Amino acid sequence: MAFLFYFGAMNHICFNGKILNAEEPVLLASNRGYRYGDGLFETMKMVSGKIQLASFHFERLFSGLSLLDFLIPKLFSQQKLEQDVIHLCEVNKCTALARIRLSFFRGNGGLYDDDKNVQYLIECWPLNETVNKLNENGLVIDVYPDAKKNCDRFSNLKSANFLPYSLAANYAKKNKLNDCIVLNTNGAVADSTIANIFIVKDGIVFTPGLDQGCINGVMRRHLLSAMQQAGEQIREAALTVDDVLGADEFFLSNAINGIRWVRQCGNSIYGNVKAIGIYNRFIQTIK
Repeated sequence: MAFLFYFGAMNHICFNGKILNAEEPVLLASNRGYRYGDGLFETMKMVSGKIQLASFHFERLFSGLSLLDFLIPKLFSQQKLEQDVIHLCEVNKCTALARIRLSFFRGNGGLYDDDKNVQYLIECWPLNETVNKLNENGLVIDVYPDAKKNCDRFSNLKSANFLPYSLAANYAKKNKLNDCIVLNTNGAVADSTIANIFIVKDGIVFTPGLDQGCINGVMRRHLLSAMQQAGEQIREAALTVDDVLGADEFFLSNAINGIRWVRQCGNSIYGNVKAIGIYNRFIQTIK
């Protein structure tokens, strides 16, 4: 697969602030996230007991909950969620290096029922140390030809309505690819199944703008900010498939792996000189 995760034993979960056995059922059949995809999620990385880029993650989370008009309890705060995450990782003995998933749902019932208070589920798994290294063997990906992403005010969210990405991931697996490019309804590049997209052309780094329907990735935001502050040429733009195929380099970003070098897309082959430099300067230095 494109991004190597190590899913060790997960003994416990946290549901609405309570630590429960991971094998214990917690979601009702009427859960709105299950029924309608009515929810959000965050995927975060813990290193040495600390959530990387935590402020970016929680800013995106609360912004998304507000956009989706969730009813947020007064005591529901970043501090509370961070405490729950750290406690769960301690219970599951994976504070050294872990993948964390926070899932948020809008209550239970039908579309017009009144139970719409936020519920949340936290899961965590230990990660393999390989996630802290730039991949030496480049990824092989291609374009997913079927589902297209909308470009609307909800398209930048990490929504529980994940169907285009799920279908693209199935396509990648079926065709022995590491990942797939997902296009928007205009036929331009949005992102990949689990990452944002970056290309390098003539020394300039480009990534699809948020108006192109891509997920508002935390690592994408970090790279844009850190590289701009360092005086690097990096731009948001509308990218076509031909732009990607004609690039000098191609890499993907997400919160778990930082960046991953793409070696091949279709018949195009890419180098990784710029990607190595970006990884060393802007990924390995994340506190």
